[in-house]
Amino acid sequence: MPIQFNKLILWNLLAVAVFASWYWLPGHGFWFHIDSAVFYYFNDKLGESQAWVNVVAVANNRAFDGVALLAMGLVYYSYYRGAGVEQRRQLLIIGLLMLLTAVGLNQLGRAIPVDRPSPTLTFDNIHRLTELAGFKTKDSSGDSFPGDHGLMLMIYTAFVWRYLSWKAGLWGCLFVVVFSAPRVMGGAHWWTDIYVGALAVAAFGLAWLLQTGLMDAAIAWLDRQLPRLKRA
Repeated sequence: MPIQFNKLILWNLLAVAVFASWYWLPGHGFWFHIDSAVFYYFNDKLGESQAWVNVVAVANNRAFDGVALLAMGLVYYSYYRGAGVEQRRQLLIIGLLMLLTAVGLNQLGRAIPVDRPSPTLTFDNIHRLTELAGFKTKDSSGDSFPGDHGLMLMIYTAFVWRYLSWKAGLWGCLFVVVFSAPRVMGGAHWWTDIYVGALAVAAFGLAWLLQTGLMDAAIAWLDRQLPRLKRA
């Protein structure tokens, strides 16, 4: 795949513009008003209904992360199941590189010089999910920026859009919204942890991997290096 200069520049500009507008504005500017409005909207809801508390608490339990993994896996497997032998080999290699990319970009996100506690550790006189629910859940993070859940979901979306189909990519977009929402609703993440932090890291890192041919070259290299099963 030749270098897609227009897309490379576009995604890098998006990453820089979004992050810079959040990082350099005093008090994060208009982004903080969005963050505050989103947090208080969902936090107020926690004080209105125990049923809603239970729903949000379940969605923020670690076990619920398996639902997101299952949903992503089912979409990926639906393409794997209908593929031929060589296509399945390619999909396995792509899946491996997707995981390695997730680890690498997560480390890139951790390297950003931002130490940001979650809104539940920032605001006073609020509802705490861990106090309202009768079971173990999560409602806080000492360093919530960028949102790691959102970042992983965005990486998945970019890969399946690029290597599976645009329909798989749309499923990925839906997963980003649905499966990153519980952390925001519970107060463990700010809205901008996902749609500024995770988006900026994903846009920057994936642009260099997917729009320059680097990932295609890595797939081809692994395809040559990994042994093939001999058929009887």
